[in-house]
Amino acid sequence: MLVNMKKLLEKAEQGNYAVGSFSVANMEMVLGVIKAAEELGAPIILQIAEVRLKQSPLNIIGPLMLAAARGATVPVAVHFDHGKTLEKISEALELGFTSVMYDGSHLSLEENIMMTDTVMALAKQYGASVEAEIGCVGGSEDGSEDIAINCTKPEDAVLFEKSTGVDALAIAIGNAHGNYKEEPKLRFDILEKVDEMTTTPLVLHGGTGISDEDFKRCSKTGIRKINIATATFDSVENTVRKCYNNNSINGYYDLQEAEVKGAYENAKRHILVFGSDKKGINII
Repeated sequence: MLVNMKKLLEKAEQGNYAVGSFSVANMEMVLGVIKAAEELGAPIILQIAEVRLKQSPLNIIGPLMLAAARGATVPVAVHFDHGKTLEKISEALELGFTSVMYDGSHLSLEENIMMTDTVMALAKQYGASVEAEIGCVGGSEDGSEDIAINCTKPEDAVLFEKSTGVDALAIAIGNAHGNYKEEPKLRFDILEKVDEMTTTPLVLHGGTGISDEDFKRCSKTGIRKINIATATFDSVENTVRKCYNNNSINGYYDLQEAEVKGAYENAKRHILVFGSDKKGINII
């Protein structure tokens, strides 16, 4: 069933777990993620970032994601991730996405607040949730840039929350997009302070490569949404490659099955780590 992201994060706050937000690029990934969620009875978020629209046009992938969410037996929010332009954010809302992210992390705090307010007013017309980001998560969504990590200042998170009333807030605690060049060292001291000083559900980007132990600690310390993108793409690619290597692909539909399997196995593993399995009940 298609639901508002805010509802999922409120339930996660009550239950002290995190909801997996899985980036998808095609129908097979959508099918695999939904299969894992239904098998585990877990609420999930399907998402696509604006930078990915060159490969997966929004007017094509968006309706597919929404149709899958509506037909799912578990609660599914459909999220537009790392929105950079009002044009594409508006398009996602018009299609029916139940949440959007405005990524103003590259702006000054004052400019970020102003633009987030603009997106909040726009999303309100559609009854959609809004996520924002302060601080700077390292790397980039498509791997094209090596953006430095700029950890979130807890006092900035307090000001941002008071100024915008945003529904979810992505913070930087040493996390980065893409594959990590070395083992990430998360600043749990910053996370604990932000969690203590704010009430907004917190979001962790750059989930690929973070240890299960750190994921679990984050999910018990205010992180209510964890983004998984690169791990999904890698899992799909690796599963397809293994199937070709063991000669188990004998045509297109075997290839399709391998893609679904790669997305399914990755989503299932993360859902269990995040503690959201069996939490898809009584969410409307």
